[in-house]
Amino acid sequence: MTTTVRLPLRVEQALATYCVEAKRTKSEVIVELLEQRFMGTQTERTPYELAQEAGFIGCVSGKGKTAGSAKERVVVAIRKKHGKKAAA
Repeated sequence: MTTTVRLPLRVEQALATYCVEAKRTKSEVIVELLEQRFMGTQTERTPYELAQEAGFIGCVSGKGKTAGSAKERVVVAIRKKHGKKAAA
C-alpha cells in the first residue's frame, strides 16, 4: 500500500541523515517505527527501572539513615514534575 506523508524539513533531513548512516531506506525506517508504535514492540523501561531512577529503590544513604520517607520523595517528585516549588 502506498501512503504519502508530508514531513517538516527538519524531520526529512534527520531521516535522510539517519538512512545514510544506517544504510537503510526511508521506507524500512518508517515501517519499523510505525510497527513499534502500533504493535507495542517499543522497548519501554520497566516499573522497577522507573522507580530506581526516581530514587525509590536503593535510597539508603550513609550512616544507616534513609534519604527521606517514600512519601516525601513522592511529593518532591510530583512537585518537580509539575513545576511547583518544594514546601519549606
